[in-house]
Amino acid sequence: MRTLGANPATAPIVLHPGDAITTRRRVVYIILLGALTALGPFTIDLYLPAFPTLEADFDTTATAIQLTLTGTMIGFAIGQLIVGPLSDKVGRRIPLLVVTALHVVASSAAAIAPTLELLTVARVFMGAGAAAGGVVAAAIVRDLFGGKRLVVMLSRLALVTGAAPVFAPLIGSALLLVMPWRGLFVVLALYGAVMLVSAIALIPETLPPARRHDKGATTVWQRYRSVFSDRVFLGVLVIGAMSFSGLFSYLSASPFLFQEGYGFDPQQYGILFAVNSVGIVVGVQIAARLAARFGPQWVLAYSTGAQVLAGAAIITADQLGLGIWGTMAPLFVFMTACGFTFPCAQVLALDRHGRAAGTAQSILGAANFGVAGIVAPLVGWAAQDAGITATTMATVMAGCAVIGVLALWFVVRPRTVALLTP
Repeated sequence: MRTLGANPATAPIVLHPGDAITTRRRVVYIILLGALTALGPFTIDLYLPAFPTLEADFDTTATAIQLTLTGTMIGFAIGQLIVGPLSDKVGRRIPLLVVTALHVVASSAAAIAPTLELLTVARVFMGAGAAAGGVVAAAIVRDLFGGKRLVVMLSRLALVTGAAPVFAPLIGSALLLVMPWRGLFVVLALYGAVMLVSAIALIPETLPPARRHDKGATTVWQRYRSVFSDRVFLGVLVIGAMSFSGLFSYLSASPFLFQEGYGFDPQQYGILFAVNSVGIVVGVQIAARLAARFGPQWVLAYSTGAQVLAGAAIITADQLGLGIWGTMAPLFVFMTACGFTFPCAQVLALDRHGRAAGTAQSILGAANFGVAGIVAPLVGWAAQDAGITATTMATVMAGCAVIGVLALWFVVRPRTVALLTP
């Protein structure tokens, strides 16, 4: 179709609703939807530098503290499974507002939790409450855009999704200089409140009633069936989940590895995350251009292989006693490869399921965070007697990467995937 104007015959062709949005409005969407997407990673990772302090305050073990992270990611996964299909059925705004409000309440409860058990419960609800941001943001982008422009827009969200887990501990370590660990949850409550007000004021409904009843997507079951019957989606689901699991294995183990093993203080630990964030930023931005030109499936072929090699390099360097740089250099490569992987996996998943974008994104997000929540504590479990080392951390990371490679070549099968449309 063509947009209306002084001369409709020469007006630009509009293939998707977002093609008619002004550049200024598009920037507003990127900022707001990016901030909503970041709410989830910040909820999960802001308190990572406080892990040793939590361990001491509650007089417990590193594994028990890691379980509060697991609870958050499981809550995040369950929340996405609820919010995604619901947003396809009733629209984007209502689920977004209700679940973000839940996040504010749960964050406030975590700030005053007197026991580790109650903190864990609050963290589960915090994860569920943060779920709306990522799911609805990606679904809104899919409502408005398609083809190569979808790659560009999703790459912006993937940049936030990949960089936020890295920047969050940096910000958390800085906040710990001026407040106790409970203050971090107050900050998260305020963040959620700002997002709630912004969503009410600035985010319109992008899923019109007519599209909520498209043929083949009228019920939750039909939307799930259409998504799970897609072989490529299933393969991408495994690749995304394994990449996130490798990343979060590092995130959950690194406070103990670098602060207790290598003697970092919380601020030095935060700087380490800032350095690694550069790799994710670079990976996401380059991946968007390469995916639009060569296809996201071929970018994944290189990025998943790089993850395997980087994980193996960390193990080898640690066994050879090469010290902290033997860990940090290949770790940077692993993080950069994750940056290449995240947007490409998301594009392959959503471009094929525009009518069930909320459902597809919820499944993708639930798999990412749910599987990562289960896998990440394996590092602490494997090292419970000898302590967390670079080898135990990287073994889990490399194992996840190997599974991702197998899923790409035996399930997705890159040669069978068509190139993106304009």
